[in-house]
Amino acid sequence: MGSFKFFRFFSFRTDLDSLPTSNSVHQSLVSNANGNTNHHHPDGFFSNSVFGFLRRFQSGKKIDGGSKTEEEEKVYSWLYALARSERDLVFEYVRSTERGLSFTEAERRLKENGPNIPLEYTFPSWWHLLWNAFFHPFNIILIVLSALSYITSDNPNGCIMLVLVFISVSLRFYQEYGSSKAAMKLSEYVRSPVKVQRCAGRVVQTELIVQVDQRDVVPGDIVIFEPGDLFPGDVRLLTSKHLVVSQSSLTGESWTTEKTADVREDRSTPLLELKNICFMGTNVVSGIGTGLVVSTGSKTYISTVFSTIGKHKPPDGFEKGIRKISYVLVGVMLLVVTIMILVEYLTFHNLSESTLFGISVACALTPQMLPLIINTSLAKGALAMARERCIVKSLSAIRDMGSMDILCIDKTGTLTMNRAIMVNHLDSWGSPKEKVLHFAFLNSYFKSDQKYPLDDAILAFVYTNGYRFQPSKWRKIDEIPFDFMRRRVSVILETESNPRGRNSQPFSRFMITKGALEEVMKVCSYVEHVDRGEITAFSEEDHPRILNVVEELSNEGLRVIGVAIKNLQQTKISEQNMDNEDVVESDMVFLGLVTFFDPPKDSAKQALWRLAEKGVKAKVLTGDSLSLAIKICHEVGIRTTHVSTGPDLEQLNQDVFHETVKKATVLARLTPSQKLRVVQSLQTVGNHVVGFLGDGINDSLALDAANIGISVDSAASVAKDLADIILLEKDLNVLVAGVEQGRFTFGNTMKYIKLSVIANLGSVVSLFIATVFLRFEPLTPKQLLVQNFLYSVGQIAIPWDKMEEDYVKIPQKWSVKGLPMFILWNGPVCTLCDIATILFLWFYYSSDGKLSETFFRSAYFVEGLLMQTLIYHLIRTEKIPFIMEIASWPVIGSTVLISAVGIAIPFSIIGDFMGFTDLPLSYFGFLVVLFIGYFTVGQVVKRLYILVYKKWL
Repeated sequence: MGSFKFFRFFSFRTDLDSLPTSNSVHQSLVSNANGNTNHHHPDGFFSNSVFGFLRRFQSGKKIDGGSKTEEEEKVYSWLYALARSERDLVFEYVRSTERGLSFTEAERRLKENGPNIPLEYTFPSWWHLLWNAFFHPFNIILIVLSALSYITSDNPNGCIMLVLVFISVSLRFYQEYGSSKAAMKLSEYVRSPVKVQRCAGRVVQTELIVQVDQRDVVPGDIVIFEPGDLFPGDVRLLTSKHLVVSQSSLTGESWTTEKTADVREDRSTPLLELKNICFMGTNVVSGIGTGLVVSTGSKTYISTVFSTIGKHKPPDGFEKGIRKISYVLVGVMLLVVTIMILVEYLTFHNLSESTLFGISVACALTPQMLPLIINTSLAKGALAMARERCIVKSLSAIRDMGSMDILCIDKTGTLTMNRAIMVNHLDSWGSPKEKVLHFAFLNSYFKSDQKYPLDDAILAFVYTNGYRFQPSKWRKIDEIPFDFMRRRVSVILETESNPRGRNSQPFSRFMITKGALEEVMKVCSYVEHVDRGEITAFSEEDHPRILNVVEELSNEGLRVIGVAIKNLQQTKISEQNMDNEDVVESDMVFLGLVTFFDPPKDSAKQALWRLAEKGVKAKVLTGDSLSLAIKICHEVGIRTTHVSTGPDLEQLNQDVFHETVKKATVLARLTPSQKLRVVQSLQTVGNHVVGFLGDGINDSLALDAANIGISVDSAASVAKDLADIILLEKDLNVLVAGVEQGRFTFGNTMKYIKLSVIANLGSVVSLFIATVFLRFEPLTPKQLLVQNFLYSVGQIAIPWDKMEEDYVKIPQKWSVKGLPMFILWNGPVCTLCDIATILFLWFYYSSDGKLSETFFRSAYFVEGLLMQTLIYHLIRTEKIPFIMEIASWPVIGSTVLISAVGIAIPFSIIGDFMGFTDLPLSYFGFLVVLFIGYFTVGQVVKRLYILVYKKWL
């Protein structure tokens, strides 16, 4: 019987069990807050439905950061509606009661809403990631050409191309698989048991306090929390007592914030500053309370904000350019190869030989070394940055560093030393007084509880400035340690007095208190005039006067604490039990203020100046106060003529938002989503390549969205997972070296691309003209492949080339117009030299209108190889090659080696095997004249191109 009653006790269905599944109140609140109702428009539903349906088919929606997403707007409206409502209405909105949910209703809601997991994030399958990594047009080209190489019995060339494909696919697969797991790290912040109030009972409702896993918490649950607890969802406070919460997981700032249930907020209050709302992922520092869970899982604020991870990464301009080149090469290859095969077949009527020649031309047209050149350049840059104590996780970030023109940085620990130093000791009128420092020092010296950085700063200030306060003459009696409810610490000390008579006490006993200014002023009834040696009552005028002094100090970027004392004679008060804190810490005398400052790093100003020299502008994005951020920026040389705050940005429309972000150099009090929108605005509207340096969970969104995410080894795990580059030291000078390496990498890669496209297209056009003009193959497939192989080997040294100083001084970006224009201007010069060689050989060495095919192929092989090798020196610099600018020694050595091998082959045994013959000395004289003319004409064309391009494009 008892067993039966027990089960009936837990299976009772309350009136909550039959509530509808959809929350109409929730939807109404969100809709009304957003102002999206269409009650006054007869076609509102139809138009919204149609346009909503059409929007499903829109792709590539531009994310410009000017406004919140639809999901964010819903969360904001819902939380503001609850923060502004009375307690009774809040229960109605979430369909709960003051007794809590029944077990049956909680189970039903858990099935309806799913587990309380912060992010609905699933791993993409490994084969899906592998397919995305593999399916790149350049990989397809290499695989096709590899297969064709095996068909033409060029097995070594085929193997090389397959190895390049394997390296490229493996690197991309590894990077994407690693980044896909980063968002899952957020679940670490909600894995804890939660105390929940549930109701049960068939006849009489009984309230039970049960402990459940955070995954089982549902909207409508009443949670009970105490110090150390994490909030399992977004919570509307019901009761609170001395509640202090840390929101560092959302703001990145270590300061705590007070929360209270006895308040009704308004819309003007920033979301994260709402006093009666606590957010999932934040934790209780001190105090107790109860709260109503209003959102769980993916509908919480932290989930809505951080669910964008991995979705807002901007397209890489360099990768897009490579893809376009790949597509162009595929099209040109198909067209040229088809034409070459047709011309060959119509000329010689041999389909197999024509097909073989066409395949050889296709191999010659493809820049086969591009993956190797890119990866070698990136690896070289990564090794160079490793020597600067910097870990490169994503090799492409090295190249992007060369294009970066804006660096967004946090203030704490990056521009500053992330430690406090004491600045001054002032009385309540703002004048320096040694007595204030004396008692502040004694408090810090004798406190036995954990010493904080501010205590170390006070002690260091006293010792380094030569003060002699003789703590040995004092004896500690008792202590009231610091806690987050009182936010102050008190020590009781005793020292010898100067007896003036028989009734005087041999000892003087003082209680010295220091801590948060507001909390110290609460326990003060008097204020001391140090100059006059008088103590007067703490009047109504004293309070605002002190606050005005503090405001001026805060505007200078200083942190302030208060100091107070109480003279305890041998009376009843001094004998009281120290547990009665409220009585002991009362009627104190306010002495003054102690100010602190987080100093800027010595290297920060120099590093920012060096970055500015290289065209990289710095913007400070911080969750800290605006006044403190401005103070630091003044110290390190960042202009503060245009500044803004997160709450101000929330009030702006999109156009004004973008304009403000463009001009501002300091943006303070930013939430994680606001940092994200700032980065997106700079990328899309400003067309900038943005780097972001951050180390907190609150920086994850911006780190993920930035072109280059930069973090430090002491950062949160989520930040390190999402970062492309991890600094082992918080020193901006490392980034200066990274920018230089990025521009070396970008520049050398672009050299190869320009060289390959110009030389390959020029040689293929020349081959086509020669085939039509001569009526025989200018080079056999075997000769063409050997020439292409030697040419490719000679390009391996390109990553070790040097760059001009002017090139490194400015950010380098992929130019959509620049590369095609460069090819159109410079490509024909190469083809003209090849045609000049063909005409010279025909008219100078032909006999009776006939030209030896063996002789022509030998001469044309040497000229083509030398042309493709030497053209690099013309395009690598804007200056005159070999005279005003000389390449690096590896490149010079490679050029000499390949040129020597190319010239020697026709005279060697290998030349006999390949069908070559000896060349006369007169031909080499012609080549000298040809290349002098080529460099002269090419230099003129290059200068004209630079003038036209810079003026018009």
